[in-house]
Amino acid sequence: MKKGVIALIVLGLLAVILYMLFRGSYNGMVEKQETTAAQWANVETSYQRRADLIPNLVNTVKGAADFERSTLTEVIEARSQATSINVNANELNPEQLQKFQAAQDKLSGALSRLLVTVERYPELKANQNFLALQSQLEGTENRISVERRRFNEVVRDYNTFIKQFPRFIIANLAGFDEKGYFTSAPGTENAPEVSF
Repeated sequence: MKKGVIALIVLGLLAVILYMLFRGSYNGMVEKQETTAAQWANVETSYQRRADLIPNLVNTVKGAADFERSTLTEVIEARSQATSINVNANELNPEQLQKFQAAQDKLSGALSRLLVTVERYPELKANQNFLALQSQLEGTENRISVERRRFNEVVRDYNTFIKQFPRFIIANLAGFDEKGYFTSAPGTENAPEVSF
């Protein structure tokens, strides 16, 4: 009978230890997943700020009578495409993030071409509204960069947490999937060529 009681106590202790391990790991995963979702919201907010500045920038540039309309159309279309892609914070897998990033990269490229084209218009370069919008846009691009870096740090922390033993077992059972990272756009590893 004593062996039966000892076996029950050992099984009870083992059950308590497993429960505490599962509960602690699961709650840690939930906390890190929520941190990732909150950081994703910060990234989206920064991109939304940029999208909100673009109509004002385009309207200011439209004032230049002979400005290239195709450049403005490209920016407007790229903005429309970029704002139409919504990524659920719970589904931040690499494929979803890549689609989102591709649309944002297209918008970044269109904005860069717009700003390069503006260099040929001295009256725009002297326009105070344009200069203020350009400054806000530059600040927003910096914010986006900071938020993307922070997002990658939070994702790294989350991914590392769910991959460690024995948590990876609990993560697989509970449905915690690896999150995707922001990566550089193709071609950004090459320095731009400047010719005079």
